[in-house]
Amino acid sequence: MIDRRTALAGVVAMFGTALYAPIARAAGVAQAPGAAAAGIPVISEGPPSVAVFTAPQRALMTALSERVLPTTDTPGAIAAGVPAYIEKLLADWALPADRVPILAGLDAIEARSLKDYKVAGAKATTAQQDALLTLAMNDQIPSGGVFFEAFRQLVVTGYYTSEIGMTQEREYLPVPGEYNGQFPYSQVSKVYSA
Repeated sequence: MIDRRTALAGVVAMFGTALYAPIARAAGVAQAPGAAAAGIPVISEGPPSVAVFTAPQRALMTALSERVLPTTDTPGAIAAGVPAYIEKLLADWALPADRVPILAGLDAIEARSLKDYKVAGAKATTAQQDALLTLAMNDQIPSGGVFFEAFRQLVVTGYYTSEIGMTQEREYLPVPGEYNGQFPYSQVSKVYSA
């Protein structure tokens, strides 16, 4: 089965030149041949080396990650461990300057939620959280556009490099079946990953 380190190396093509710096750093090390043998650190297991978020920021980041990739007929971002992935990546692969757009964006969304809805962003309804993310996406809150692009990349990368993303959202077939050029597209149920 493909592991997260290998999948992370393939993420670079998904976002191209606009790849968020910590993801690019982690992907570069993951795909560097002989990186571990050369003493270059690999993506470590275990908890983040430093706490990146305050408790309210962590709660808001968790809630918003589920709004980017919600639970449908497949598990969402929270079930896939995306919030822990985001904190780990920001703790161990981001420079302090790389964290600024994420932290500033979360603070701006929190302030807007308190102003508009009189409730913390993590406790807002899903419709309110969607509205807050839309404001960020459209750069209608301070640091919104920069935050949204980096945050979206973190959520998508975290989800599609997780076991849930690789095996439940997509269909994992290490050796797909025979080639059939006339297979009806209407019968395709999932996109394959290998």
